[in-house]
Amino acid sequence: MSTLINELKEKWEALKAENPHLRIRNAAEQLGVSEAELLATNVGNGVTVLKPEFADLLQEVVKLEKVMALTRNDECVHERKGVYLNPDFSNPHGQVFVGEDIDLRIFINSWKFGFSVIEGDRKSLQFFGKDGLALHKIYLTNKSNEAEFDALTEKYAAYEQSPNVVTESVPGKPAEKADSEIDFAGFQQAWKDLKDTHDFFMMLRKFGVTRTQALRLAPEGYATKIENSKVVNVLEDASEQQLPIMVFVGNRGIIQIHTGEVKKTLWHQQWFNVMDPDFNLHLDTTKIAETWITKKPTEDGEVTSIEVFNKEGDFIVQLFGKRKPGNPELQGWKDLVAAL
Repeated sequence: MSTLINELKEKWEALKAENPHLRIRNAAEQLGVSEAELLATNVGNGVTVLKPEFADLLQEVVKLEKVMALTRNDECVHERKGVYLNPDFSNPHGQVFVGEDIDLRIFINSWKFGFSVIEGDRKSLQFFGKDGLALHKIYLTNKSNEAEFDALTEKYAAYEQSPNVVTESVPGKPAEKADSEIDFAGFQQAWKDLKDTHDFFMMLRKFGVTRTQALRLAPEGYATKIENSKVVNVLEDASEQQLPIMVFVGNRGIIQIHTGEVKKTLWHQQWFNVMDPDFNLHLDTTKIAETWITKKPTEDGEVTSIEVFNKEGDFIVQLFGKRKPGNPELQGWKDLVAAL
């Protein structure tokens, strides 16, 4: 192990001694390195480097039975328990798992590093981008198959178990075009002509607009900016009304979706939380920059969402009423949003 890696490991141990509850993501930030680099200092000591055969590995995760899937960005953490069912890796632009519990849209080209991790009695598979940013983690639960975890770790262990993780920077987002450069009339008409919510992203690319710019330039009545505190009201009202909703949280490597009711909600400092047996959400409300109600036409009628953004214009969390293609939006969700 190199001197630099040894030094990093010692600094991390010292940080943990000062603050035993410090999470690795925050420790990495304090030490000025990526989470993957910090985790790799324990290779050979509970941490195993995995071959970058992530598509193959993920399609075997069903063998672990009931696990906890964790996806986060800097402002929000989404944890969902269930089984990884119905994988479809045929589309190179986006791979999916579609189950009632584990519902994922994966962008595997953004994944670079993987590790099997044993920390005390916690076992997990952890995946990172080329800059070392954590994209997705799969934790065993008391209903998981530990023998299969060990077998998968052995099968996908990299030949070279090196603590040396070489990260590279990720290109920044292109600068937002001036509003005056946008085909305003064409963009507004394209929004009104949408047939499917999945076409929204392609529309943004076609007209060269950012997500928050699109909301500013939306046709009359299709996007309304609201107070940032309203996202908490939505979750509390959905809980009170036992209204099934969809909660999307993602980063550049994956989007994770919960569909169903949210029941127990509570505050902890600036974090608003959902703490249900199979679904947990942790939202740092101090990092919300903008919140919008959006309406998108589809062949099944209008679809309403709450979209929450950080100061860079990246989406933190999106909320919809529970809905399957072919079905209209729940009236209860329309009423709840209208009450905002």
